[in-house]
Amino acid sequence: MDRAELITLLSSRLGSALLSTEEMKNDDSMLVVDRKQLVSAVGTLKNDPALGFSTLMNHLGVDYQDRLAVIYNLYSPLHRNKITIKVYLDRDKPEVPSLERAFHGISWYERETYDLLGIRFTGHSNLKRLLLPEDWEGHPLRKDYVYPASYHGIETGRPDLLDDTAAPGGADV
Repeated sequence: MDRAELITLLSSRLGSALLSTEEMKNDDSMLVVDRKQLVSAVGTLKNDPALGFSTLMNHLGVDYQDRLAVIYNLYSPLHRNKITIKVYLDRDKPEVPSLERAFHGISWYERETYDLLGIRFTGHSNLKRLLLPEDWEGHPLRKDYVYPASYHGIETGRPDLLDDTAAPGGADV
């Protein structure tokens, strides 16, 4: 099925969960899905035989400054189609349901996204930091993040934060 037919099918199956669609350059289709209906929408995408998006290829978070988003890349091995799902989140309270029940391997992706962007995945079985220590303050991939000069008295490797005369990259001015 071509992209237009796929979008028509997706629109009919997802109903009000599908907020908008857009075509991407890589023969992929972007679906913007309602955060509150994400779990049911993904269930439909995965379990509907006409769709069969049973493979999670990637998951990531994005900071757009005014809001955050979670992006899921899905693939249908049966129909050889791929789609991208995007869910926009409120910057002040970024929460989205976990998709652990649909894709078991997503647990690590969700923990990484929580750790680096502060997006909470409600219902996650073990949502805690993955890369940074538990007592680390903030989420380093946020555009408004202020990188600390030290952590527990240890320099973080950013001499430009410690010395006003240092140029970016550590070279003296």
